[in-house]
Amino acid sequence: MPTLRPLSLLVALLLLADVVQGQCVMCKAVAEDSAAEGAVGRGINQGILYIMAIPYILLGILGYLVYKKWNLVE
Repeated sequence: MPTLRPLSLLVALLLLADVVQGQCVMCKAVAEDSAAEGAVGRGINQGILYIMAIPYILLGILGYLVYKKWNLVE
Protein backbone atom coordinates (compact mmCIF):
# COMPACT_ATOMS: atom_id res chain seq x y z
CA MET A 1 0.00 0.00 0.00
CA PRO A 2 2.82 2.54 0.66
CA THR A 3 4.07 2.24 -2.94
CA LEU A 4 0.61 3.03 -4.33
CA ARG A 5 0.82 6.73 -3.48
CA PRO A 6 4.05 7.51 -5.47
CA LEU A 7 2.80 5.38 -8.34
CA SER A 8 -0.52 7.23 -8.49
CA LEU A 9 1.34 10.57 -8.36
CA LEU A 10 3.54 9.48 -11.27
CA VAL A 11 0.51 8.41 -13.33
CA ALA A 12 -1.26 11.71 -12.59
CA LEU A 13 1.81 13.72 -13.64
CA LEU A 14 2.15 11.76 -16.86
CA LEU A 15 -1.52 12.28 -17.70
CA LEU A 16 -1.34 16.01 -17.00
CA ALA A 17 1.88 16.59 -18.94
CA ASP A 18 0.01 17.85 -22.01
CA VAL A 19 -2.04 20.31 -19.97
CA VAL A 20 0.89 21.99 -18.22
CA GLN A 21 2.42 25.01 -19.95
CA GLY A 22 6.21 25.19 -19.61
CA GLN A 23 6.57 28.83 -20.61
CA CYS A 24 5.75 32.07 -18.91
CA VAL A 25 3.55 34.60 -20.67
CA MET A 26 6.48 36.72 -21.81
CA CYS A 27 8.39 33.75 -23.20
CA LYS A 28 5.31 32.64 -25.11
CA ALA A 29 4.80 36.15 -26.53
CA VAL A 30 8.44 36.37 -27.69
CA ALA A 31 8.23 32.92 -29.27
CA GLU A 32 5.05 33.82 -31.13
CA ASP A 33 6.48 37.15 -32.31
CA SER A 34 9.74 35.60 -33.48
CA ALA A 35 7.83 32.85 -35.28
CA ALA A 36 5.79 35.49 -37.11
CA GLU A 37 8.99 37.27 -38.22
CA GLY A 38 10.60 34.05 -39.42
CA ALA A 39 13.34 33.98 -36.78
CA VAL A 40 12.05 31.21 -34.58
CA GLY A 41 13.77 31.09 -31.21
CA ARG A 42 16.22 33.98 -31.65
CA GLY A 43 14.57 36.14 -28.98
CA ILE A 44 14.13 33.20 -26.63
CA ASN A 45 17.79 32.19 -26.96
CA GLN A 46 19.02 35.72 -26.32
CA GLY A 47 16.79 35.98 -23.24
CA ILE A 48 18.04 32.68 -21.89
CA LEU A 49 21.67 33.71 -22.38
CA TYR A 50 21.05 37.03 -20.66
CA ILE A 51 19.31 35.40 -17.70
CA MET A 52 22.04 32.76 -17.47
CA ALA A 53 24.93 35.25 -17.59
CA ILE A 54 23.87 37.54 -14.74
CA PRO A 55 24.33 35.05 -11.85
CA TYR A 56 27.74 33.98 -13.20
CA ILE A 57 28.88 37.57 -13.47
CA LEU A 58 27.73 38.31 -9.92
CA LEU A 59 29.39 35.16 -8.58
CA GLY A 60 32.58 36.04 -10.43
CA ILE A 61 32.63 39.52 -8.89
CA LEU A 62 31.97 38.09 -5.44
CA GLY A 63 34.69 35.47 -5.90
CA TYR A 64 37.16 38.13 -7.02
CA LEU A 65 36.38 40.31 -4.00
CA VAL A 66 36.78 37.37 -1.61
CA TYR A 67 40.06 36.41 -3.31
CA LYS A 68 41.41 39.95 -2.99
CA LYS A 69 40.30 40.14 0.66
CA TRP A 70 42.06 36.86 1.53
CA ASN A 71 45.25 37.87 -0.28
CA LEU A 72 45.45 41.14 1.66
CA VAL A 73 45.23 39.31 5.00
CA GLU A 74 48.09 36.90 4.23
